[in-house]
Order: sequence, then C-alpha cells, then structure tokens
Amino acid sequence: MIIGFIGFGKVSQNLVGIIRSDDIDFITSKENRSPETIENIEMADVEVLDTFKEVACRSDILISATSPKNALANAKDYGKYAKGIYLDLNNISPDTTSKINESVDNLVDGAIIGKIDSDNPIIYLSGKNASKLQFLNDFIQIKIISDNVGDASKLKLLRSAYTKTLSALLIESAEIAKSNGFEDEFFDMLSLTEGDDFKQKALSRISNTISGSKRKSEELEEIIDYFDENELVMVKAALEKLSQYQP
Repeated sequence: MIIGFIGFGKVSQNLVGIIRSDDIDFITSKENRSPETIENIEMADVEVLDTFKEVACRSDILISATSPKNALANAKDYGKYAKGIYLDLNNISPDTTSKINESVDNLVDGAIIGKIDSDNPIIYLSGKNASKLQFLNDFIQIKIISDNVGDASKLKLLRSAYTKTLSALLIESAEIAKSNGFEDEFFDMLSLTEGDDFKQKALSRISNTISGSKRKSEELEEIIDYFDENELVMVKAALEKLSQYQP
C-alpha cells in the first residue's frame, strides 16, 4: 500500500512515524514547498516524487494535511488524479468539505482530536469510505462517526471553537496577572482546582497558540463562516485576541 501526502508539516511527519509497516510505503513531493518543509521531508522515511500530481496518481490513500486556506485548492489541483481514498485532515468547515467532495472521488473527512504527537491522538472519520481506513487502528485510534461527509468537520469545528476560545482567555488572563506582578500566584491558584501539572500545560498551550496564531485564526474564521455568527460571541472575541499576535 502507498500513502501519499500533500504537504509535509507536523501532521504528515508524525503519521509517518506512527504508521510503521513493511506493507506501507510513503510518498510526497518537494514541489513548491518551503525550505523548512523540504528539510522535514529529507529527514523522513519517504520517497520523494517530482510533482504532487505524480503523488496523487500513485497513492492508494492520498492525505491532505496543509492549512485550511489551501485545502480546497489542493483538492481541485490534485484530487482529480487520486483513484484511491482522499483523506482530508485539514481544519476546515463542513462547507469547504462539501466543495472538496465535489472535486474528488472517495473523500473521507477526518478530524485529529488531540495533538498528533501526543500519546493518544484519535482520528474521527466520516464518509461512506471511512470503513476502508479501519486498518489504521493497528497504529492509531480511529473512530468512525457516520457515512456523511462533513460530520467529522462539524465536530472538529465545535471542538476548535471551545479549545481556541479557552486558549485566548488563558493568554489574556495570564498577561494581566503578569502585568500586575503575580503570574506565579495566578498559576498556583488555578493549579489547586486544575491539577498539579496545570502551569506547565498552560504555558505550553499559551506558547503554541501564540506561535500558531495565524493558522488558528484561519480556523476560527472557518467557524464563524459556518455557524450562526450571532451565537459566536466568544469565538469572535478569541479571533480578535489572536489577531494581536500576527504581523
């Protein structure tokens, strides 16, 4: 079996490390990739082809894991060449997933729950061909939601609405505590109810959110575009907060 990747960021890198089998080969391309991505590719155990069109043609499973803004364009550019399963793992809205479904055959909608480099990530799947990916349970936990493309995206959006809004509130609270001179006391107080390791996890969450603010803002915009804007008071506030950390 051949698994191909469009894009080769954190998700793709970790999946290559997780899915280890003598029966599975990985392929990707350096076409139009950044120097950082090319370096990641060269460090991984993958075969490198000249173009993503070749990757799509050769793959039994073609995985798109780039960024929300590129998900539809990648599907239109390369999905038509994919004869196997097209697995989209981008943080996109159900509307975008529906448009991708019009451009590719055999789409499976996927949502990674938890960090892909954590000890227990789960991939939620939806789509009529999702059952064909059950074999991935040998390497990573898979949960099939339904046969309806878009259901995994809906759950993914709702989870993102919660986690990113919570992260924005955490950043704001920590910044105010620091400006008032009691950052340590702030985290110590919260640790009483949130657990002894809360400070470490919170600081990591703050750092990851700020460094990835551009991508996370794109995901929040997808949420606002899809759900009723009038119901998303906190999400809109989180987007405004994260915009402060972008150039």
